[in-house]
Amino acid sequence: MADLRRPPAIEAYGGGGFRIEGVRHEGPVLILADAVLPWSGDWTTAALAPVLSASPADVEVVILGAGPMLQPAPRALRDAFRAAGLGLEVLTSLEGARLYNLLASDGRRVAAALRPV
Repeated sequence: MADLRRPPAIEAYGGGGFRIEGVRHEGPVLILADAVLPWSGDWTTAALAPVLSASPADVEVVILGAGPMLQPAPRALRDAFRAAGLGLEVLTSLEGARLYNLLASDGRRVAAALRPV
């Protein structure tokens, strides 16, 4: 049976937040399956526990949006994603939002943790 959930689309970003499915979200967001959750913006295993513990049916790749400037994810976080069997892409939040929308529209099981710009 086909999965009927539709990932939420990121419609706009900037000014310290995101507009997702017509709703403005201030600050960092975590998009997981069909939900948009508040997020601390911390790149730690504790802050990203909802993604790391997600079912493979919900997530295969995770996009970390670093905000306006690219920065590497800490080794401990990269190791945790690898151990969980999850792909990890680290981009600026603008690039991350675009990639998230592209992958989600292609039916990929993608999650995003995005810091605002």
